[in-house]
Amino acid sequence: MQALMMDRPLLLSSILEYAAEYHPDRQVVDRMVEGPIHRYGYADALVRTKRMANALVAMGVKPGDRVATLAWSTHRHFELYFAVTGIGAIIHTINPRLHDDQIVWVANHAEDAFLFYDNTFAAQVAELSPRLPLIKAFVAMTDAGNLPPETLSNALVYEDLIGANSPDFDWPALDERQASGLCYTSGTTGNPKGVLYGHRSTVLHAMALALPDAFDFSARSVVMPCAQMYHANAWCTPYAAPLVGASLVLPGRALDGPSIAELIERERVTFLLGVPTIWLGVADHLDATGARLTSVETIAVGGSAPTAALISRIEDRLGGRVRQLWGMTETSPLGVVNTPLPEHAGEDAEATLRRKVKQGRGVWGLDMRVIDEHGEIAPRDGATAGPLQVRGPWVASAYFKNEGAEVFTDDGWFDTGDIATLDAQGYLRLTDRAKDVIKSGGEWISTLDLEDAVCSHPAVALAAAVGIPHPKWDERPLLLVMLKPGQTADPEALKAHVAERVAKWWTPDEVRIVDSLPLGPTGKVLKRELRDALATPTGQPAA
Repeated sequence: MQALMMDRPLLLSSILEYAAEYHPDRQVVDRMVEGPIHRYGYADALVRTKRMANALVAMGVKPGDRVATLAWSTHRHFELYFAVTGIGAIIHTINPRLHDDQIVWVANHAEDAFLFYDNTFAAQVAELSPRLPLIKAFVAMTDAGNLPPETLSNALVYEDLIGANSPDFDWPALDERQASGLCYTSGTTGNPKGVLYGHRSTVLHAMALALPDAFDFSARSVVMPCAQMYHANAWCTPYAAPLVGASLVLPGRALDGPSIAELIERERVTFLLGVPTIWLGVADHLDATGARLTSVETIAVGGSAPTAALISRIEDRLGGRVRQLWGMTETSPLGVVNTPLPEHAGEDAEATLRRKVKQGRGVWGLDMRVIDEHGEIAPRDGATAGPLQVRGPWVASAYFKNEGAEVFTDDGWFDTGDIATLDAQGYLRLTDRAKDVIKSGGEWISTLDLEDAVCSHPAVALAAAVGIPHPKWDERPLLLVMLKPGQTADPEALKAHVAERVAKWWTPDEVRIVDSLPLGPTGKVLKRELRDALATPTGQPAA
């Protein structure tokens, strides 16, 4: 027997319509690429979005067309999130931090038909345009008065399109399983792979993300994603915030510590999201100036695992509580969030910190399993480590154009490439990426645990553990360490510090102080680059 309930499709356009009707004055605030702070309510955002929807149709954008963006987190990008998807087209957010050749590759692989870009990238787009033969129109995301001189002569102007089109627009009835967004993985090995999101998956993901044991968003929240809108859809916050009427603060291109701190305090931000390196920069700024943030309640940290020392420092300097999370482009990106259970109410500070270094507990909609060395499902004992596999309504079932099919199992799971444990309470703890784990004498050494150990030293800001070849043990760990500004430390003292906190045979053969570590497009340390540069036997370190 079928239920007698209305079959209304889950469409992204309904989110902005709801926000405009029930939270018309809750604000979207951004630091524009041109410099000034821009603000408007959700009702005004809907008007401009419908104008842009009319403009897209007039430009010839058809359902299923890929509309690319090369843009920062701004109100114009926010409008495109809804205008493009609302007419049945697919928004393809290109990461501008990719190499030029990768940008060209993903745009052509996606078969992008239109490209919207910020002024920052005007010269780059002009240079790359001959290599983008499928693009029918380029749109500069600015007004006529702010066009840079290097702008393509045939580029359309965003604000001209807004001004020339009517706000009267009826969203078409779409199949909720229709594709809505396309994001490519960061491509640390081989070419990036496309993850194709849908209306249904993204609406469900946004709803789950707003739940109390996830991000706990409400109309009382002021949300500031410092994960850019090209990075897994800014962790879906441009959809989750209007879903509940939360105010949304977008930092534009300014992700330095002083700019972020100023915007947080000015807009009374309550919820922050970003990778650890972002909060490291904010903490350094606050340390240097003695400034304080007074509105922050929660700092969601993801992208790479924060150490216990960094969690403590973030909470001490920014004033809110860290809520670690784990996810991937392939999971839209929410996978798990580290929120406490009722039985954790009486735990002491040390127990709280031990819990917080775990990535988190599963949320409704996402199933997880760890596979042991025998190919069986591992027990949830918090100790048995193995490949992590996930499934759910917002998890990719295949890559765009069916590439990389080997990571999707025959029984319907996605192999994440992470090595992890699950405990009896459902907390996920990553021990490594499968490609980063150090295997010494046939045993695994967790790079994350080594990094956590050295970062507990007060002089250490950031660290990366990598395996380098060894004639006897196959691999041995090397720790590369960045120090906090103005700090000094002896490498042997750091090595002894680590030795007190890990198994004896895990102790790195060498700790090396470095000025910087290579970071990828999403703020992660590029360990593959480090391994390539350091591929010499222990005792013969690379210069």
